[in-house]
Amino acid sequence: MKQTGKFDDSPIPSWVPFALAAGPAVALGFARFAYALILPAMGHALGWSLTTEGIMNTANALGYLLGALTAAPLARWGGLGRIFVIGVFGTSLCVLAGGLTGNSILLAWWRFASGAAGGVAFVTGGGLVANASAKESAHRAALLLGLYFGGAGLGIVLSAWTVPFLLISFPPALGWHVAWVTLGILGLLTMFGILPAIRRIIPSSPSSVPGSHSDLTWRRLWAVLIAYGFYGMGYIVYMTFIVVFLQNHGAHPQEIIWFWTVLGSAAMASAFVWGRILGHAPGGRGVAVLMGLVLGGVLLPLWSTTPFVVLASALLFGSAFLAVVTNVTTVARRNLPMHQWTAALGALTVAFGLGQSVGPLLGGWLSDGGGGVRFGLILSAAILGIGILTALAQEEHGEDEIDELTGSE
Repeated sequence: MKQTGKFDDSPIPSWVPFALAAGPAVALGFARFAYALILPAMGHALGWSLTTEGIMNTANALGYLLGALTAAPLARWGGLGRIFVIGVFGTSLCVLAGGLTGNSILLAWWRFASGAAGGVAFVTGGGLVANASAKESAHRAALLLGLYFGGAGLGIVLSAWTVPFLLISFPPALGWHVAWVTLGILGLLTMFGILPAIRRIIPSSPSSVPGSHSDLTWRRLWAVLIAYGFYGMGYIVYMTFIVVFLQNHGAHPQEIIWFWTVLGSAAMASAFVWGRILGHAPGGRGVAVLMGLVLGGVLLPLWSTTPFVVLASALLFGSAFLAVVTNVTTVARRNLPMHQWTAALGALTVAFGLGQSVGPLLGGWLSDGGGGVRFGLILSAAILGIGILTALAQEEHGEDEIDELTGSE
């Protein structure tokens, strides 16, 4: 069964990217973002400092970086579909294993391993959807990619209505263990949807092999590549420490549940909101607009922690933070030939992963100082501002240039 070939030219059903969205749901929603919900209980039980708490998410981001670097070579070797399945399955197992130990070194390892498997799953799944939607209109292709990336929002919502109840239903020293194990089991159950979706879009001939990073024409993406790195650094500080920040300011468990639910629901809806509006935005303007919304979401709780403002922060941040990923992918899709899309997604994810690796560590270190978590959120806002200015420098390359590049290779 070859999986590196040309995809079926018939229109891709919407249920396929929705089923494949289990990849981001597990790789991001469970393995990375659910950490913010579990962190207060886990950090308290294990006696962690804010720096240590940041290091744990840095470990996950470093693993994610490794996964992004190896995704395209693995896809050329084993096929996009097969490697995607292995990535999601491996991520789920690592998430589950993280709940079976209380040793900080082992926990850091499982955070790293879940990040590595998640990076592979995220990149190869994005490559599957991008390639399968190659014959679709620009609007529908953006919508299908949005459905896929929106899976992370689904993972956030599922964790919002799972983790807090587990934490209060079990003794404090046990609840966080049960939460990780439960999320791992939920990840394994997604195989029932993923496998039929993979079969639906299995390629028919070996003519579309994912390109390597060395094949990319970097000048076509340099600005959005750098901006994406800043974005990874900025947004992850918020996603790592916002629950700790809100709890420090008196937020009750029910308020945290609704905050996380609104954020995840907005992320899922963003595929339908921003695909048509920003799908044709030239250069990096769409990326800059979305990063601006994310920045607004970060700034709101610094202004006020009243319930209304906090939920507004969740809505604003959630409506845009995954849409940035979709729009960045759309920019690469418009400016590069098809055979470079998977490698481009891998390269962009590397930049994203580098930023995510630095962000939690730096944010935790600053938060351990006299200013507390507020300093970390201020850092997040400043970095996002730099990323917005960088994204605006991205140029748009016409179809003639892409055809010329394709012909020259």
